[in-house]
Amino acid sequence: MNSQEYIEVTVKILPFSEENAEIVMAEISDLPFESFSIEDPYLKCYIQKEEYDAQDLKVVLSGIDDMGFTLEHSANLMPAVNWNALWESQFTPIVVDGKCTIKATFHKDLKRTRFNITIDPKMAFGTGHHQTTFMMCRALLENESEIKGKVVMDMGCGTAILAILAAKMGAAKVYGIDIDAVAAISAYDNARMNKVGKIVETWCGDASLLQMGSYDVMLANINRNILIQDMHTYARSLRRNGLLFVSGFYLEDMPMLIGTAAGNGLEYVSHDTIDNWCCIKFRKKRE
Repeated sequence: MNSQEYIEVTVKILPFSEENAEIVMAEISDLPFESFSIEDPYLKCYIQKEEYDAQDLKVVLSGIDDMGFTLEHSANLMPAVNWNALWESQFTPIVVDGKCTIKATFHKDLKRTRFNITIDPKMAFGTGHHQTTFMMCRALLENESEIKGKVVMDMGCGTAILAILAAKMGAAKVYGIDIDAVAAISAYDNARMNKVGKIVETWCGDASLLQMGSYDVMLANINRNILIQDMHTYARSLRRNGLLFVSGFYLEDMPMLIGTAAGNGLEYVSHDTIDNWCCIKFRKKRE
């Protein structure tokens, strides 16, 4: 992103919670917003001036009327910002368990680890800094023997960090799906930059695309409501004895996720937590 004019849409959420903010974010993700920021009690959304349609936003927000919270929103024109320069000042490299380094294109002369991922960071789609992405990377690293030679699906792939890591770990084929077209394109570009473009294939869409194939390992770092909604589809698309890793929710939500998974033939194996965020490993029953 270069210097461009952006609209900042501020959505006030009452009562506020990060979960409610993530629900709103998911509902408006079909609109061409490029960035989201959660700042109690607001969800702030950023979109290029020429892409903004106030009526479209109003229609989407008015449809969120039965979620148990109320919304108020306003829109303001922001001054031109050089987003690339902003990223350079804010994005620091991440090292996961000393085995995987995630860095941006502008990071130079870093000590190499076993797996090295370079991304062109986009504001909306994840850089590995969030606890959930970190845990999902760690889950992959801890299950290397079950990744190598397998078919992997990364739901909500964003910048494709997880998909790229799976490919570098020896997966035979990796697919990534994101509901946002900009994210899917970013994922494709990042896979090519990391020289795994022949292994990683990205699609724009939702969980309904899973019916196009079946998978040994599925990764879904989304949010609690989407995970519960789509759990049946995940389970149907997973091969026998396959693994499902989910994150994007809090520790207190874990019983709900485990119960939903169990109802779809997925057995709880283990979980990880960082700062009350949670990541769960499930296995599909052999029968």
